[in-house]
Amino acid sequence: MKTNSELKNRAIDALTGNWGLGAVITLVYGLVMNTPTLPYRIMESVASSSFSLIALLLLPLGFGYTVLFLDVIRGIKLDFARLFDGFKDYGRILGTMLLTTVYTFLWTLLLVIPGIMKSYSYAMTLFILKDYPELQYNAAIEKSMAMMSGHKMKMFLLDLSFIGWAILCCFTLGIGFLFLAPYVEASHAAFYEDLKKELGESVEAISE
Repeated sequence: MKTNSELKNRAIDALTGNWGLGAVITLVYGLVMNTPTLPYRIMESVASSSFSLIALLLLPLGFGYTVLFLDVIRGIKLDFARLFDGFKDYGRILGTMLLTTVYTFLWTLLLVIPGIMKSYSYAMTLFILKDYPELQYNAAIEKSMAMMSGHKMKMFLLDLSFIGWAILCCFTLGIGFLFLAPYVEASHAAFYEDLKKELGESVEAISE
């Protein structure tokens, strides 16, 4: 596979000319996903909840936000409307995302480290949902696990490399995160593309 530096450079190249729109999409995504919980924060009993039903139903926005940066990596111009692609196949997307959330939560109940490891095992699931419309639920998750076998540490180190930027963003009143998030997402998409290319036919065989 390419080095993490090469993957990040590919993300930067793909985002050239798309940084502004990427920041706007990130802002809208963040506002939509957080706004439903605002009324509940007024009430102490509900403020302690980790998520609301509305936020849960909006999970497919996360799919749209992730895969639109995959399009960018593939040379497709960033399109705001793609943020809502998850609602075009709502049941499949929501059901699979709920499963990954539940599985990660259950593993985290055991210990934090196993939970983190499993989250990396499931990291390719949304990309797989986009590229393989015939896969859903456990089939998509299992394909992600197969792809990430032996590659979780590499992706962890990729994420770790953004810590410096994240610290700097804290000094921008959060504005910097509007640009950092697209950078991270595009890097993840580049990781997926490179991993998929490396595994090739072997991944197809595992998923069948």
